[in-house]
Amino acid sequence: MKNSLIDALKSLRLSGLSQSLDVRLLEAQGHSLSHEEFLELILQDELHIRHERRIARRIKSATFRDMKTLDDFDWRFNRSIKRKPIFDLAAGHFIRERKDVLFIGPPGVGKSHLCQAIGYEAIKAGFIVLYRSIFDLVRDFLRDEALGGEERILAKYLKPDLLIVDDMGLKQLPKRSGEYLFEIVMRRYENRSTMMTSNRPIEDWGKLIGDVPAAGAILDRFLHHAQIIPIAGKSYRLRNNASQQPPAKATCKTDKETV
Repeated sequence: MKNSLIDALKSLRLSGLSQSLDVRLLEAQGHSLSHEEFLELILQDELHIRHERRIARRIKSATFRDMKTLDDFDWRFNRSIKRKPIFDLAAGHFIRERKDVLFIGPPGVGKSHLCQAIGYEAIKAGFIVLYRSIFDLVRDFLRDEALGGEERILAKYLKPDLLIVDDMGLKQLPKRSGEYLFEIVMRRYENRSTMMTSNRPIEDWGKLIGDVPAAGAILDRFLHHAQIIPIAGKSYRLRNNASQQPPAKATCKTDKETV
């Protein structure tokens, strides 16, 4: 490839095209491609590279805790989790309809994995996604409130097509947490989709937030159009823990003593 052509491609920011052009030139010669066919191929290469880079940028800006996919999920461990509703969510219809989702169940049953995997599928479908634990969310507001940047941080939470708020219920939240969460839920209500996970029943949210009226207002809006996915079962993280295995039978040492 001529240096002048390489420089021209760089000036036009056609890096994807420049990576595949040598191969495409050989392909065009070997298959006697028309000019139109050749042009279509190299433009498809450029579009493909740009699409992959766009996805990579959006994955990075989503700030997932872990890069999880539905293919990675162990469906055999907890057979009570039905695939159909999860894959329906992964198709993104609820985002287009601006509806919400709540995963609720004990720790370790796969809520965080599934919500991040659904977020990844949403990114591939062209949506903007932001993943934050509830503790990250509160810390973001507390820090920016001290610096006078509440509007900036609020805009960050209002922009995504899908906001994922993970880990509700792990522990009680700091004061004013209810105000921050209510502001986000209220402003996103019927405008953008929000997905949340909770380890505790929704009746306990007032105690967790430390503000029963705020919790009621949050749930009133969030649950209005929400699909609730309850998940039960053992913790996957503790699958090899002896506490989840059947207890061993006691062995007699004497007629009166066992262990």
